[in-house]
Amino acid sequence: MQTEDNILEIALELAASEPAHRPEFYRLLLESTIFIFGSAGQLTEGDEGLITLKANTPIEVVNWVRPDGSSVIPFFTSLRALQQAITSDEKYLALPARTFFEITRGAELILNPRSEFGKEFTPTEVEALLTEGVNKVATPMVAEKAAEVLLGQPANYPKNMVASLTTLLAKHSNVKAAYLAQIYNRSHDEKPHLIVGIEADGDFENLIREVGVVPLTQGQRESRSIS
Repeated sequence: MQTEDNILEIALELAASEPAHRPEFYRLLLESTIFIFGSAGQLTEGDEGLITLKANTPIEVVNWVRPDGSSVIPFFTSLRALQQAITSDEKYLALPARTFFEITRGAELILNPRSEFGKEFTPTEVEALLTEGVNKVATPMVAEKAAEVLLGQPANYPKNMVASLTTLLAKHSNVKAAYLAQIYNRSHDEKPHLIVGIEADGDFENLIREVGVVPLTQGQRESRSIS
């Protein structure tokens, strides 16, 4: 039987090796309970030893200090992952991931440090997660005046990227077609870059949010963390 924590950890592992699975990982993360080092006052013990936080309960969250002196807040997909990161007993709390992101706004976060698969979150990514459900917000670009634009096919075909987009778009039944090209706008870009056109019905905004998570590069798939 799969539990919430191993479902999330499977999603994290898939997302680390295949960008097409990242939107699903972020969705599961926001719906999951995560674990942190810390403590809280005014606790009420219920059935089976479960601890419930009262409204407005103050929480003390433990920060780690990096070698460069900066601080980061660790959090974990499961109690097992938390235990792997320590060598002595530590107080810990379990709370909804969305609540954790809200109370730590502005801080650098790291998921599952000292584990095989992990992910660092910047404050900008956290804001995007809370507002958009993914870690990046697409920025629309509107041409304010006529410009000469060159379109063509890329000389080096991005096989990995196309495979990732194909996997992602196959999950959306409203997608009719997708097109890949290379675009160069001399007045805006320093060099040509890839562009993807999508023909779809229905919820197009959510589709664009998810597609924006897939890097438009030929990056490697063997990464152990999520960019």
